[in-house]
Formats: sequence, C-alpha cells, structure tokens
Amino acid sequence: MASFLVIPLTMSSVSYYTAEGLKNLKAELEHMKNVERPKISQQIGEARDKGDLSENAEYDAAKEAQGMLEMKISKLEDTLAGARVLDTANIDLSKVGVLTKVKLKNVTNGATMFYSLVAEKEADIKQSKISVSSPIGKGLLGKKVGEIAEIQVPRGVMSFEILEITSV
Repeated sequence: MASFLVIPLTMSSVSYYTAEGLKNLKAELEHMKNVERPKISQQIGEARDKGDLSENAEYDAAKEAQGMLEMKISKLEDTLAGARVLDTANIDLSKVGVLTKVKLKNVTNGATMFYSLVAEKEADIKQSKISVSSPIGKGLLGKKVGEIAEIQVPRGVMSFEILEITSV
C-alpha cells in the first residue's frame, strides 16, 4: 500500500508529498551535503591559497555560493523535519484534492485532459502533475464530479468540467 507525506512548509501551510517525492527530497539533501558542500569548501581553500582575499573574486564567489547552499540545506532540512505519513485510504475521492488525479473537459474546446494534483516540488507538466498552489490547481480544489471550475489564468478565464476523480 502506498503512503504519502504531509510536510509543513510554514506554520500555516501544509504540503503533501508522495513517498517517491520524499525520497527525492532526501536524495537532494544528501547530494548538497556530501557533494556540493565539500566541492565549495575545496574552491574556498584553493582561492584562499592564492593570496590576498580582499581582491580575490574567486574567493568572494565561492563564499557567496557557500552561503546560498547552506540556506538551501537549511530550508530543505526544515521541510523534512516536519514530515508526517498519510495512508492513501484517507484521501477523499468525492472531491478534487491533493494527491488526486482529475479527468477534465475544457468547456470551450471540448478537449479532455488528466492532471494529478501534487506538491509544488513534485509538479511536472510533462507528466501532467500540477501544483496545488498553481492557478489551475487552486481552481480545481474542492470541486466534485459534474461541477464546472472557472479558473483565472493569464489568458483570461478557463472553464473545466470535472469528469472523474481518482487516486494518483
């Protein structure tokens, strides 16, 4: 049975991840700590060995890269620290929600499409995975089969009929 994670991003928002998504986040963190961090430390050491640090652009660039990396590591650690596991049996398929797959019909042109609603970090339009925080994702949340979702997008308002809701 597949399981999913709830990861608080801030005190007021929650983000949902698949088990694969959590695995990818952990792998990203390990890569940053075990590959990128030592690489930047080496660059700093090499730049330091070149002499005067006050006018050393390589040293400044490496220190800046180190600061950015440490910030990314810290954010990712914070994200992973609040992880909670959810069972797929708890997903409500009576309405569109996070970790549901939705079959839609574009009311204007009749085109049918499928989207899976996922956390922002797992979104991949090539795989029809859209973020719940995207305009379309937000517009679909809470809709039931047969309802029309009127969604504001950069080109105007799009109308989608909800045809089917299944588990991802």
